[in-house]
Amino acid sequence: MSNYFGTDGIRGKVGVTPITADFFLKLGWAVGSVLAQKKSKTSVIIGKDTRASGYLFESALEAGFLSAGVDVGLLGPMPTPAIAYLTQTYNANAGVVISASHNHFQDNGVKFFSAKGFKLSTEDQNAIEKKLDEPMQSVGSESIGKAVRHEQSLGRYIDFCKSTFDRSVDLSSLNIVIDCANGATYHIAENVFSELGANTTIIHNQPDGFNINLDCGATDTKNLQQVVLESKADLGIAFDGDGDRLMMIDKNGELVDGDELVFIVAKAWHEQGRLTSNTVVGTKMTNLGARHGYRDLGINFIEADVGDRFVMEQMQSNNSILGGEGSGHIICLDKTTSGDAIIAALQVLEAIAKPGKTLAGLKSEMQKYPQVLINVKTAEKIDLDQHEVLKQTQLEVEKALGDEGRVLIRASGTEPLIRVMVEGKDLSLVQKSAEQLADTLR
Repeated sequence: MSNYFGTDGIRGKVGVTPITADFFLKLGWAVGSVLAQKKSKTSVIIGKDTRASGYLFESALEAGFLSAGVDVGLLGPMPTPAIAYLTQTYNANAGVVISASHNHFQDNGVKFFSAKGFKLSTEDQNAIEKKLDEPMQSVGSESIGKAVRHEQSLGRYIDFCKSTFDRSVDLSSLNIVIDCANGATYHIAENVFSELGANTTIIHNQPDGFNINLDCGATDTKNLQQVVLESKADLGIAFDGDGDRLMMIDKNGELVDGDELVFIVAKAWHEQGRLTSNTVVGTKMTNLGARHGYRDLGINFIEADVGDRFVMEQMQSNNSILGGEGSGHIICLDKTTSGDAIIAALQVLEAIAKPGKTLAGLKSEMQKYPQVLINVKTAEKIDLDQHEVLKQTQLEVEKALGDEGRVLIRASGTEPLIRVMVEGKDLSLVQKSAEQLADTLR
């Protein structure tokens, strides 16, 4: 059986299989057919980010769904988390996002949400893949789906974001620079933050179909850092192209990453008695400084595999309402069903403004440990479990690091590459240890 779904939907280069119009046509039909098997009257909503190719794939998916007898609601450019919310609001059976997230315009992809606003289950993905192997057959002309454009969706999502914020908190003293990455938050972010009282300067909010994530946004914060310093702003907020990743900049121009932001929110919620089950979920890559910070606060930390899908699984099974990754995927599960950068940013602003603190001050409450990552190219895939010399070297390194450091060695899932990550308090020891492990692999 073909296997199109990765850890976060389907993604690739535009024009190269499977990111082609004919595949998206059949994908729409396959998803629609699987949904129609479960329920006679079926509807989906489709949103997209600001890539030029989004129009092409929107039309193809729409035609596929209609040919399976499924009604379609078109939302236009919307953040990925907005689709998770609006799928429930419009009582749709599924939500579809056409996006390649933080990648540049040459790539595109598609993600799906269930009727309850969560990522599709593995069971549903397998059923869709099975359907893709069958010949495409349209329903009869009397059963073809209908399409409608939802004009109110933008306002609905803006109101929803604002509803997650404590209105008693005053943001009027904060000067904020917001970087929209020329992506799906370009027509939303200013409304949300300024209507809640903040003084906002918006940058990179002029999408042209090709400048999404280009030298801007959560994956490239250099320009935002410069603007925050030049304008003497209190902080900067950076979203990625589809609005599910968040990075922030403090008044000193310093980056505050996902690990630090989750810690800031966790500490605030813990102090307010709001941190359900007293548990935070991170990943194998979560910084050791954050882990030690949680330990010192008496907060449980649970490690998931890398990827927001795996973070969500651990959150649900451990009754946790807060989780995230260093890359800026942050999930506030008591407020929404997916990683939402706008909602996460609002929780950080609450943690700043409620007690009258600064982002720089909150950042300093967690000591981030230096981390060195070395990618070692190998002639062929290596079985790490059978590499006795590497195991011995790792034991020596871990002994030298003690409780103040850790080692993570993992194979890339896509290429002959071993990723060696070492972190600890002492940067020189961390660097030396990483190079020692990499040399052993070489």
